[in-house]
Amino acid sequence: MAFTAQDVKSLREKTGCGMMDCKKALVEANGDMDAAVDFLRKQGLAKQAKKADRIAAEGIALALTNDTNTSGVVIEVNAETDFVAKNADFQAFVKTCALTVLNQSPADVDALLACKAEGSEMTVAELLQEKVLTIGENIQIRRFEKINGVCVAYVHAGGKIGVLVNFDTDIDAQNPEFVAYGKDIAMQIAALNTAYLDEASVPAEVIEHEKAIMVDQMKNDPKMANKPEQVLSKIVEGKIGKYYKENCLLDQEFVKDSSMNVRKYTESTSKKLGGSIAIKKFIRFEKGEGIEKKQDDFAAEVASMVK
Repeated sequence: MAFTAQDVKSLREKTGCGMMDCKKALVEANGDMDAAVDFLRKQGLAKQAKKADRIAAEGIALALTNDTNTSGVVIEVNAETDFVAKNADFQAFVKTCALTVLNQSPADVDALLACKAEGSEMTVAELLQEKVLTIGENIQIRRFEKINGVCVAYVHAGGKIGVLVNFDTDIDAQNPEFVAYGKDIAMQIAALNTAYLDEASVPAEVIEHEKAIMVDQMKNDPKMANKPEQVLSKIVEGKIGKYYKENCLLDQEFVKDSSMNVRKYTESTSKKLGGSIAIKKFIRFEKGEGIEKKQDDFAAEVASMVK
């Protein structure tokens, strides 16, 4: 029995499974819709598709580098509960995804799913399906970024935050003292949620927005409202300087030594190790950031069960 593209679409809407899985099911079922549904159920895919509607806001943010610290990746993979995020099988899957990115350089998540998973005969998509079925939760590969160049990685609180820092340096990337310095920088970024590398990295529209807020705040302050515009302007510039010190990595006070900022710490390390070090860029992923979590009303749930 032949089938059409509309049949594939209908099966997808009925089961929530992927387009290619639906096409394969219809081929196996010779176009019979009910048999195709049964095929997907037997494969566990229809069950998996139902899980895909559930919010995955927990999980792991993982950062790692290759053996020589000359490239690195940071990735976020989400699950539904923190309990699963602590599951060794889930953690191994996240590491497999990171290594696949590191070694195969896929362009995006879809490309990653099509890659053959490192250390496996399955694709990442097939391995993901397997984990959803065995672990029993919706699992989503949310995002990743790879950097080619000298990198140091840091993971905070067992995967709550992953940070990857990229350096321009002539120092051996595997030098233990350099790696220790790099982890200090990554820990600083993790702890302070640093937004920008330096003043030049801050978009002009961000600064204008901050200035506008500062001006409005002063106009609403009885002690400041009657001051001349020139005075207010100088106060705003002073506040912007403070904004840079709080939000730009190189200008931030070094958390391990308040007598210097990160720029001075970098210069000091460069001199100590007899080479040059410049921080080029950094990436900070925090698990679940920006995902609206479902708020369960336990009392209402119990009440509905009693009724």
